[in-house]
Parts: sequence; structure tokens; C-alpha cells
Amino acid sequence: MIPAFNAEAYLAEAVASILEQTAPAAEILVIDDGSSDGTGNVARSIQGVTYVRQANAGVAAALNHGTRIASGDCIAFLSADDIWSPDKLAWQHQALQDAPNRLVFGHMQHFVSPELTPVQAAGLVCPPEPMPAFSAGTLLTRLDTFRAIGPLNESFTVGEFLDWYGRARDGAAEVIMLDAVLSRRRVHLDNQSTRALREKSYTPVLKALLDRRRSAKAN
Repeated sequence: MIPAFNAEAYLAEAVASILEQTAPAAEILVIDDGSSDGTGNVARSIQGVTYVRQANAGVAAALNHGTRIASGDCIAFLSADDIWSPDKLAWQHQALQDAPNRLVFGHMQHFVSPELTPVQAAGLVCPPEPMPAFSAGTLLTRLDTFRAIGPLNESFTVGEFLDWYGRARDGAAEVIMLDAVLSRRRVHLDNQSTRALREKSYTPVLKALLDRRRSAKAN
């Protein structure tokens, strides 16, 4: 499932990385979070994509809407400007075979978007080595498992998945980290996550985590 906001420049490549999986996805949902560009035109032009538009409400709301309407056994997420490795779903489905309620994550590799000039690229942070990523873009789990943990908190504009993951761990969810690059994160001039970090703070998410754990100890 792809949450998308003004993503026409990269959406087709993101969807292609799903269509090229060695273990095919059961469905491809694009949740358009009120885009004002050609995101909808791109999504509707690709065979096999289910396109859903909602009023702009943020990434968490788009992800939650997608998980409500998804119909497959499993759920996975891809940012509209990122790319999955071809064997992502195959490797992760294999990891679910002996523990179907796991949260399966993997490594992420950053890359500079190829349309950028050397001068533009020089001003961006692009870690050279793959890194383990407990992020939405590297997750695969059963849809029932995701729903049991609960929806993402839509009041958070930064760290919404960090909060969800914290609730999952507090609930003793089994987590596995595969030693493989599952997702490639595009670094470009308008990364939504980077822009959000400049404007917002993780403080509310961390406070919610601490408050939840203090309450659990008190009870």
C-alpha cells in the first residue's frame, strides 16, 4: 500500500517496484492524501492499481484508511518516492512461515535521486551504508496482526509509525529483522519526512511512549 501526496514525479517507479516483485503482491492500493498535482492521473494509468482519494489528512490517516480497506492476508507499505528490492515480499513471506504473527522488518539503503545535479546532491544527507530500519517501508505482517495492534495515531505528524511500533513492542509483538536490503529510500529535495522533521518534533511521540509505559507499570 502506497500513501501518496503530490507524488507524480516518483509514483510510477514506486509502483513498478511492487509489480516487479518475485512474489507478487495480492493488491496494490494507492491512497491519495488530497494531492494537487497529477498523482491521481499516474495511479489511474497503471494497470493493477486500486486508486483511492481522500481529503488531505496526513500520512497516518492515509495508512489507516488503506489498512481498513485492504483485503489481502498481509500488509506492507511503500512511500511514494521509494523503491522495494525485487525479493522483498518473497523473503518476508518466508520469514512468516513459522511465526505468522511476526512483524518482519529489514534493512534500508538510501540513494540520491538521479535527476539531481551534483550541487543539489551535495547539500543532502545520504548515508552510504544499508541500515536496519524498523520503519513502515520495511514492514511486512499479517493484516490481522496490524489491526490487532491498532491504527496509527493520526494526531502525530511526525513519528506516527514509531508510536505504532512502540505499542506493538509494549504488547509483546514478535519482531524479526532480516539481514537484507528490502527498501531503497530516495533522497531528494522535497522528502516529506525531512521537511516534517524541520517543522515538527518527536517530543509528543516520545511523551506518549513514556506515559504509556508508566501507566502499565502502575497497573
